[in-house]
Amino acid sequence: MTTLPLARPESAADTTPAGGGDAEAMNSVLGKARLIIEAFTAEDDSLSLAELVRRTGVAKASVHRLAQELLGWGVLERAGNRYRLGLRLFEIGQRVPRQRILREAALPYMEDLLLATQETVHFAIHDGLDVLYVEKLMVHRGLRKQSRVAGRLPLFCTATGKVIIAFSPPALFHEVVRHGLTPLTHKTIVQPGRLAAQLDKIRGDRLAVEVEETRLGYTSLAVPVFADSSTLAGALSITAPTFRMKQGRFAAALHTAAHGISRTLQATG
Repeated sequence: MTTLPLARPESAADTTPAGGGDAEAMNSVLGKARLIIEAFTAEDDSLSLAELVRRTGVAKASVHRLAQELLGWGVLERAGNRYRLGLRLFEIGQRVPRQRILREAALPYMEDLLLATQETVHFAIHDGLDVLYVEKLMVHRGLRKQSRVAGRLPLFCTATGKVIIAFSPPALFHEVVRHGLTPLTHKTIVQPGRLAAQLDKIRGDRLAVEVEETRLGYTSLAVPVFADSSTLAGALSITAPTFRMKQGRFAAALHTAAHGISRTLQATG
């Protein structure tokens, strides 16, 4: 089984210099601009010049000069005397073929799932040791925290991530274990043997069940979506409060939607 590759950006939670001390990035204009852009995390509405300097490790004069050029391009915007990411990045991001094709194929079926279940629906893809969410639909009572479009969570403790590991080459499982299984809650499975057994069951059932491993009080179900007979495109999931999770009915709806997305992807090539 193969997965579609995607280059892994820096972790959204990382506030160390974004290049990790990469000398090549520090010595090129493009590399420094990348460090500035990647200094912003999901939690940052805006950053000061001093914060950009600290997070990038780039000299203040260079950060200031490049920030002015990025402002002119629209990649950054002014927020008083601070900086924030600009709409130009959003515009460019919408042109990414993989994200656009997957989202267009998945969205109609995700909307059907939302109407049928009234619970939060995600579509996620594999990126490094994480799942990356390319779409999320929810009703007003849905899960507002923990996940977001363009956000990421670890593979090993999410339902979508478990599906991705289960239907990927064994090397991915070994890489995940080698990097460590850091729990998000006291219910997160951190024993490699237990995780391996869970993945075997997922392969047989084509269904992953994650119970409060990512956030207490919430359960997720996920199923694989294939771009062709052997290429995993991503995983489709439903997340609901544990007391409200109707596993049998939701699993059937998930499988139906996943088959529809797979057929659409295969038809579009």
